[in-house]
Amino acid sequence: MYRIQIKDMDFEQIARSGQCFRMEGREDEKGVWTIAAGGEYVEAVKDGDSFLFSCGEREFKETWAGYFDLQTDYGGYKKHVDSNDAYLREAMEWGWGVRILQQDLWEMLVTFLISQNNNITRITGSVKELCKRFGDKRKGLGLTMSSDGSWKETVRNYDTFPEPESLSLAGLKGLSGLGLGYRDKYILSIAEMCSGSEGKEWLLRLKEADYKSAHCILMEQYGIGRKVADCVCLFGLHHVGAFPVDTHVKQILELHYPQGFPLERYQGFAGILQQYMFYYKINQIPRSKLRGT
Repeated sequence: MYRIQIKDMDFEQIARSGQCFRMEGREDEKGVWTIAAGGEYVEAVKDGDSFLFSCGEREFKETWAGYFDLQTDYGGYKKHVDSNDAYLREAMEWGWGVRILQQDLWEMLVTFLISQNNNITRITGSVKELCKRFGDKRKGLGLTMSSDGSWKETVRNYDTFPEPESLSLAGLKGLSGLGLGYRDKYILSIAEMCSGSEGKEWLLRLKEADYKSAHCILMEQYGIGRKVADCVCLFGLHHVGAFPVDTHVKQILELHYPQGFPLERYQGFAGILQQYMFYYKINQIPRSKLRGT
């Protein structure tokens, strides 16, 4: 196990921020979160003033430190927010623990095609079934609490995210029954695009491209519009200047920024601020309910 103190991070907020769909709280272990990404698996819990992970120091530093974007000072970004922007500051305070995860590009292509006109619960369910049906069965380490109240490691079974070739071979018939709806055609198309050596070269070209170039490349693909392209750029390529606009963000802009969001002021990290606003919009509890009225 590996213990570390991390500022500006909250698992529940990240899981409910709409950027990842393979981070879930365990029902049988209070406070424990499961994270599957890039073929790897880890469980983590906030324990006192630090985080405990079900892996060694080397694995954490080689895999999970980058995944959780720990090299980035989110507190520094927060200091740049306009003190007169009451809405953004409140959203930032509400979602203080949201970070932009550095996720696998292929996984983001598929999950954000599934995300179109969808909600987090349904997306998570479809992704889970997709992994069960087409992913590999593996064993990883998890966390469980001992009778004396201490944490110990335990073996867990998990499903990896399916490879492009698996989904391509499955065809539309194989993708049925997963709650994908019309999105199955888009997923099959991107699976065919990413399969084989040519597919790997295309993914590499995306990773090496700058934000504008990557956005254009993505927009050429069947089923990928501006919003999905921006989401893939932000969450799969870590272009944190990308600013996805879905129906929720559009409503925020119309209500609080009728003259337009100040993208120039926040050039290079507007996507981080977008996540604070998005999380706040879909998760906030009306103050009347907090007062019980």
